[in-house]
Amino acid sequence: MLPCTQTLADLDWKPAGIILSGGPASVYAEGSPHADPAFFDLGVPMLGICYGLQEIAFRSSADNVVASTSREYGHAKLKAKRLGSHGSGHVDRLFEGLEDEFKVWMSHGDKLVRLPDGFQAIACTSNSEFAAVAHTSKPIYGLQLHPEVSHTENGNQILQNFAVRICGARPNWTMANFVDQEILRMQKLVGDGQVLGAVSGGVDSTVAAKLMQRAIGDRFHAVLVDTGLMRLKECEQVQETISRHLGINLTVADASRPFLDGLKGVTDPEQKRRFIGSKFIDIFEEEAKKIEIAAHSEMTGPVEWFLQGTLYPDVIESISFKGPSATIKTHHNLALPQRMIEGQGLRLIEPLRELFKDEVRDLGRQLGLPHELVMRHPFPGPGIAIRILGDITPERVEMVRQADDVFITMIREWDLYNRISQAYAALDTSRAVGVMGDQRAYENIIILRAVETTDFMTARAFPFDHEFLAQVSTRIVNEVKVGILIFGY
Repeated sequence: MLPCTQTLADLDWKPAGIILSGGPASVYAEGSPHADPAFFDLGVPMLGICYGLQEIAFRSSADNVVASTSREYGHAKLKAKRLGSHGSGHVDRLFEGLEDEFKVWMSHGDKLVRLPDGFQAIACTSNSEFAAVAHTSKPIYGLQLHPEVSHTENGNQILQNFAVRICGARPNWTMANFVDQEILRMQKLVGDGQVLGAVSGGVDSTVAAKLMQRAIGDRFHAVLVDTGLMRLKECEQVQETISRHLGINLTVADASRPFLDGLKGVTDPEQKRRFIGSKFIDIFEEEAKKIEIAAHSEMTGPVEWFLQGTLYPDVIESISFKGPSATIKTHHNLALPQRMIEGQGLRLIEPLRELFKDEVRDLGRQLGLPHELVMRHPFPGPGIAIRILGDITPERVEMVRQADDVFITMIREWDLYNRISQAYAALDTSRAVGVMGDQRAYENIIILRAVETTDFMTARAFPFDHEFLAQVSTRIVNEVKVGILIFGY
């Protein structure tokens, strides 16, 4: 993966093919990113996805791409066009082996209104006449859809057709090879030093911790920070999993008071995330000093490294990692203090940084983690702080904690947990009027959300049975004492 600012002249190898990715900008807008023109003259197969398709079309004529009057977000039905003998032999290869119609995931406000010179349409949707295009004589293709997300049917096959059948790449990457390579990389990076790692009990941090322990053994020290914003009995469960079941050195730091005090009066979710990210590092650096003193010996070096379970979706949502992706939300584990950015204090190590959630789960299985842990629903590092819309108080934290526990408990009771990718309760600090026990009630609003996804890049609402919704509503209203529930979709 390379940034869009990469030039061909600075590349010391020739790619077998090129994929131009999607992005949030409009190709016709001033200051929008554009690939080095030299890549288009390289003579290798090229595939443009979403913005990448529009980049290809825009190079031919600025009039080819416009803002659509009807945006296209979510599922759409794609109809492939088989050109056969009427087109060049390579044109149909992108959709080779696929049915003529299937569901795809769209996410665009701009669209092609004219074909670029030398291209022909190979698929359409009800909103996009040129949902997929191919050059008549060159192996250059464009897709308005997103084949890389799990909600596109046949998406992996489309990418395999391009990479393997069209570009001739060899599919020899395996997760087992990744484990061996990453362990060697971390061993060389750390040397005889020690590593401090943030764990939360979630699959990302636990997989990163197990990988580091496999690499350097007891020189890895996991730290769980009790922020006071954890789910019900979360700290006890994490201790049981990390320390007793996985055999990883674990320290629990109770920092609930400084976190809750520092969040008083903070309502903006971005400010919450940034404060929590910075405070996390403060706590970890304090713990590093204690661990270094306790674990000091002539055989081990100082605690110099800080391990995080950052994934690629975290990076995409937070910062422009390898190109101008839009900041969706700042992840606490990417809101680093300036001293770390400038190379002072602990140095960051992120072995999962370019993996997606489904790949991390596969990695967890490779490392021998139990199924229950590998499939655990994600829980954000900032915890309940970002599940309260507004000011944070201990009473509101407890309200969300109890509602979330009821929700997840009932999901398990109905045997739905492994069918749902993430579910949680949140609190809207607005209040609504209702009637309870023949009296006027003016109570808080609990929001329940549950989604299906594989890669955690796109998601859709889980289709709960109405009886489940009725029962979970009754329990939360009775046990948590809130007035209204909203089911988020």
